[in-house]
Amino acid sequence: MFTSKAAWFSLLVLGRGTLSSPTPAQDSIFFHGLGSVSSESVHNVHLTYGDGFPHGDVRVVYGDCSLKNPGQHHHEVAYLFTEPESTPDRLVWIVPEDVIQRGCLHAYSDGILLGRSEPISFSKPLRKRQSLHEISDSNGLWFNGVKYLKAKNKMSTVSVKEAKSKKIAIVGGGMAGLMTSLLLTSVGMTNWHIVESTQRVGGRIRTKYLNGTSPEEYQYQEMGPMRFPVSVKYPDTNETLDIQDHKMVFQLADVLNEMNGGNTSSLAVNFIPWIQSSPNTPANSRGYRLPNGRIPSSSQVAANPSMLPPAANASDAEGAELGEGFVDRLVDLTPERMRNISTNIFAAHREAIDRGLFHWSEAAYLKYQLGLDADTVDFLAGSGSSPLWGEWYDNVYFSAMNWRTIDKGLESLPRAFAPHIKDKITFGRKITGLQHNNETSKVSLVWRDDPLEVTPKSEEYDYAVVAVPFSKVRLWRTPAYSNLLSRAISTLNYAQSCKVALHYKTRFWEKQENPIFGGCGSVDIPGVGSVCYPAYKINSTGPGVILASYTSGVPARSVAALSEEDHVALIQRAMVEVHGETANEQWTGNYNRQCWEVDEHQAGAWASPTVGQQELFIPAYHKTELNTIFIGEHTSITHAWIFSALESAVRGTTQLLLDLGLVDEAKQVVDTWMARWITV
Repeated sequence: MFTSKAAWFSLLVLGRGTLSSPTPAQDSIFFHGLGSVSSESVHNVHLTYGDGFPHGDVRVVYGDCSLKNPGQHHHEVAYLFTEPESTPDRLVWIVPEDVIQRGCLHAYSDGILLGRSEPISFSKPLRKRQSLHEISDSNGLWFNGVKYLKAKNKMSTVSVKEAKSKKIAIVGGGMAGLMTSLLLTSVGMTNWHIVESTQRVGGRIRTKYLNGTSPEEYQYQEMGPMRFPVSVKYPDTNETLDIQDHKMVFQLADVLNEMNGGNTSSLAVNFIPWIQSSPNTPANSRGYRLPNGRIPSSSQVAANPSMLPPAANASDAEGAELGEGFVDRLVDLTPERMRNISTNIFAAHREAIDRGLFHWSEAAYLKYQLGLDADTVDFLAGSGSSPLWGEWYDNVYFSAMNWRTIDKGLESLPRAFAPHIKDKITFGRKITGLQHNNETSKVSLVWRDDPLEVTPKSEEYDYAVVAVPFSKVRLWRTPAYSNLLSRAISTLNYAQSCKVALHYKTRFWEKQENPIFGGCGSVDIPGVGSVCYPAYKINSTGPGVILASYTSGVPARSVAALSEEDHVALIQRAMVEVHGETANEQWTGNYNRQCWEVDEHQAGAWASPTVGQQELFIPAYHKTELNTIFIGEHTSITHAWIFSALESAVRGTTQLLLDLGLVDEAKQVVDTWMARWITV
């Protein structure tokens, strides 16, 4: 059985194939799938056998079609050992860059020719579509699978039935784990099982339906992710470009809808517009209040900015201006670069590495590169340690003019998986460790039904695909992974965020003198942060729910330490400052509070690598270690978005398929979910 620890392959690596009729000296073995092969690629060669095939050792080589003996070959392809009850049906052919044109595959046993293919023509590696492999090289961010397999010098044969019967554990029922189950099933691998620590699926997708309501009653708010940027309009050219990476979410919804009976089924995932900004949402007014004591709206501040107190100034105004200019030049987020980011996030990530954006946080650049004093640095950038890469993709995403959300809540997306995983998931099982058997190369999940049990329970699998945040995995007992992967698990940084949703008798904010129809604003009240109004069922009757607080970073840690009663009271008082006494009269007393850092199943809101971590750790994620593959938003190139989790699942599934020698299936996954829309 073929095994490999190669990671992310793409169309550049995965050859295409059609049927090629053999012309062997002896009709004992037949080669298929050779109609279109690329040089410098990995390719599945399909095998069939004649009735008189002599089982035993078989040597497959590539060389001139008039080859007289195997020693004259151009290169070795594989060694096979066959028995009547065990005959591999594929080879994994590592096609070298210098392969000769119009040669043949030859199969020999003890010097006797058993079969020969027709002459094979090779194309250059595909360049039509941008691939992760294409943007590899010096930094090793995207693993070069061909070079890796050459270094392994592994001659490979595959029994497809055996490979597809492998028992796979998917640890974690968030979006990365769910996507993995879908991808495996799509290529005929169904012997997988999801193990989930909670009693639900979806991970950090967390729609809360307040007051015991159902999705159809539209009294909900999103306590996790809540929106998807769709397109950006660029004023320099007046063109509107789609943000390509988030299309994977929309594609997944289309696939699930087709599987579940269409857009009108009870499990349908339907998108509606999300309203990101609205003129009458509250504004950060730096302490100023209207004569009636309320917080002014964004439109009021825009109409009369002089109402606000003066903004604070840096103690070194000249140094601050100089520093901001230098940071802007380093980031250099030009309209053309923004277009490139929205078109291909992977190529942009490569460029960000080359520009050194992962070497600096804004604060570090200002202090250590420009030499600004500590007070000016803190005024401009605080003490943040996040690399400047985030300045690129977040600026593009939040420049979007069009946004979407999911009708009846984002939880509709994981809910749509329900009929496809119902008999293949265990809820409420908290994994506490992984074990690897060096003799069998199998991996076991370890857990305790009673946390005080001395001897844990375990179950063995061929592979484990772990879709659990490292903020949780770092508490597990794990095998001796590489030092780099172990450090990633132990130290990868996570951000904190808290949200509070409040339930009201009516949607009164849409009926006031300056009505609010969706959108997010912000206030200057400590611990509140952003306030977002529902984008669904605008101007409808009945109760409604405001996301009355969304805060992250250091303030979120402070409010997370409050009692639930005190935190909710703080946010309700803020709503009174925004909306007046009506907010008190209308509040039902119902609420939901979510602080992600103290969530026992997450221990963080999203991965937030510090300077140096992402560029260093990603190559470790792209290697299978001890039959374990790590996926999840934290292993992707962007963070805090559902796309990041889905992309990691595509990468992890492709990685697993290549480990098993299922190159055709890996190509199918990449073709369907990545190369279809990432273009150059």
